[in-house]
Amino acid sequence: MAGLTIRALRASDIEAVTALINLPGFRFGTLRLPYQTVEETRKRFENAGPGHVSLVAELNGQVVGDAGMTRYHGRRSHVASLGMGVHDDFAGKGIGGALLAELIDTADNWLNLKRLELTVYTDNAAAIALYRKFGFEEEGLLKAFAFRAGDYVDAYAMARVRL
Repeated sequence: MAGLTIRALRASDIEAVTALINLPGFRFGTLRLPYQTVEETRKRFENAGPGHVSLVAELNGQVVGDAGMTRYHGRRSHVASLGMGVHDDFAGKGIGGALLAELIDTADNWLNLKRLELTVYTDNAAAIALYRKFGFEEEGLLKAFAFRAGDYVDAYAMARVRL
């Protein structure tokens, strides 16, 4: 996509990322509560450990996506968990795929990770299709995984394993 850049999250992005994650569609696919503050986002950014990768998608100067990967330690140091989201107005335009491709490239070619894990709500067909396209498979159903908008919702545990 012309004008799209995937780059590391910077401290100067905190307000833009906060606005992004407070969008109703973005939030609907995550575990975030409504009305996240800039301070909460800043704290998450500042407290990210050494095994964390934080990316943003920037389109013509506007932050339109957010993605992160957190590597585990010890006997699970070959594993990382992923989370991501795209601006409501830019969903379905390839931004999620661009973010996911960069996370996978980092995992495979820089961190030598064997297993990438994520959870996704079972009603998020677009995200499930994207994850499958990149080699993720459902490993289990997590019943009543989260309380969202007044109801309990299920999620899939998905993983991509390089053998």
